[in-house]
Amino acid sequence: MITTADFKTGMTILYNNNIYQIMDFQHVKPGKGQAFVKTKLRNLRTGATTDYSFNAGEKLEQALIEKRKMQYLYSGDTYCFMDMETYDQVEIPAERLEWESKFLLEGMTIEIVFYQSEILGVNLPEKIALEVTEASPAVAGNTATNAQKEVTLETGLVVKVPMFIEQGEKIIVTTWDGKYSSRA
Repeated sequence: MITTADFKTGMTILYNNNIYQIMDFQHVKPGKGQAFVKTKLRNLRTGATTDYSFNAGEKLEQALIEKRKMQYLYSGDTYCFMDMETYDQVEIPAERLEWESKFLLEGMTIEIVFYQSEILGVNLPEKIALEVTEASPAVAGNTATNAQKEVTLETGLVVKVPMFIEQGEKIIVTTWDGKYSSRA
C-alpha cells in the first residue's frame, strides 16, 4: 500500500478495479479545508486519460507492472510475440495494436507490458528505421518552399517526407506521431 505522499510520475496504481499510470500530480493545500492531490491518470487498459483528485494521505494499492522484451513473429487476426529466454509465445488481438502495427517488423524486439498475467500492451522504441517502398519522383521546380511528398513505408504507413527521399531508402520515423525524422 502507498499513500498520495508517495506519488511519482510514471508510477502505476490500482484504483476502481483499473490500472492507472500517474502522468502528472500536484499537491494542493487550499486556505480552508483539507489538502488534496490533483492527478492526471492514464488507464493502461484503455489508454484514456482522466483527471482525478485524491484526499491527502489516501491509501492506494500500487500496481506492479512487468515489462518483458519479446520478439515479434507474425500477424493475422492476432500479433504473435515470443519471449527469447523461455520461448513462450503470447498473442495480442490486432484491434489492440492498431497504431503500433504501423511500426512492427518481423523479428523486431520490443517491450510487452504485463500486469500479473494480463497483457496491457507494447512499448515501441521512440524512433524506428523503415524502408520506403513507394515514392513518387521529385517534381522539378517544386523546391522553392519546404516541399514534401507522401511515401509508403514497408509496414504500409504513409508519411510526408522531403522531396529528395527516394524508393529503397531507409528513413527514421517517430513512433508517437508517425512523422518523418531523418534519413537512416
